[in-house]
Amino acid sequence: MTNLTIGSALGDPDIAVHLDARRFNRHTFWCGQSGSGKTYALGVVLEQLLLNTELPLLILDPNGDYTRLRETRSSAHGADASKITARDIRVFRSGATEGEPLRVRYTELSTASKAAVLQLDPIADADEYNVLLHAGADARDFDAEHLLGRLRASGDPGETRLANRMENLQVLEWDLWSRGASTVLEAIDERPHATVLDLGGFAHPVEPKVAALAVLEHLWAHREERRPVLIVIDEAHNLCSPTPQTAVERALTEQLVQIAAEGRKFGLWLLLSTQRPTKIHPNVLSQCDNLALMRVNAPRDLAEIADVFGFAPEDDIRRSSGFAQGQALFAGGFIAQPTFVQMGARITEEAGGDVKVPLRPAE
Repeated sequence: MTNLTIGSALGDPDIAVHLDARRFNRHTFWCGQSGSGKTYALGVVLEQLLLNTELPLLILDPNGDYTRLRETRSSAHGADASKITARDIRVFRSGATEGEPLRVRYTELSTASKAAVLQLDPIADADEYNVLLHAGADARDFDAEHLLGRLRASGDPGETRLANRMENLQVLEWDLWSRGASTVLEAIDERPHATVLDLGGFAHPVEPKVAALAVLEHLWAHREERRPVLIVIDEAHNLCSPTPQTAVERALTEQLVQIAAEGRKFGLWLLLSTQRPTKIHPNVLSQCDNLALMRVNAPRDLAEIADVFGFAPEDDIRRSSGFAQGQALFAGGFIAQPTFVQMGARITEEAGGDVKVPLRPAE
């Protein structure tokens, strides 16, 4: 067994608490309200996976909290810090002028996802949808100058309408498209020890969801290769809502539901982190066999957690309402029995963190 040391028993700092690394081959739900220390604590577990396993991590990071995962703290133990530094950790940034840019190709999306990006219905927008089906290599890299010019020059009404739609929606201007450059999918295929996708810097609110959709579709398309990866989705309610509103949100949710239901046998394992269980699609939540619970006060949320995660005693779940920052309940397949934990110290830097109230200097 490979043990991951994540902290100490709550109330007894001399007793170390371990998770069984092998049991991350099940989906994991990580929950805690704002201010509970959820992001910091999740970083502790991700660091332990980096130190003690060869399991690749793919982190979908909407707030840039894990973009400093390869930077170790001065207080970190020498051996652990050196080992983290030696790991292949790649950070892809959205809307940034420095570092590796987060890019995908429009042409690598499925037909349904391409249509979702363009808000096309196969029946209501039959002519435009048919053009999309046959666009093929001519639309490579979604280049605006080439693509719009070709569509409008054809004289076909459907192609002209499709060109107008693309321009009106401004999707051709997105920073997300690779325009002939390499993409994040190529890096993911190399399976670095950790790949962090900073989703928070895009100008258009749909771009991070399309980026996530492209990555998840790619992993699913190559599932038969059975190359394990832990898909960590921070603030997962942004990508896995129980009530998706747009075509892109529906496509993204459907892909996550499919991975939750069938991905485990292919080595596609989810770790979903969020503030409330009711903000996650129930068909994804119900597939989670591991639970990490930090402070949650809302009675409705506690009742939902108790209902879904029957392997955790209800009294233990309700105790979470009194947790201090950094305290958690772990239950499920990755720990021998439900255990209350005081999380340990981070090895790497946390990029996020609360903004402090500015105070006047003492007079």
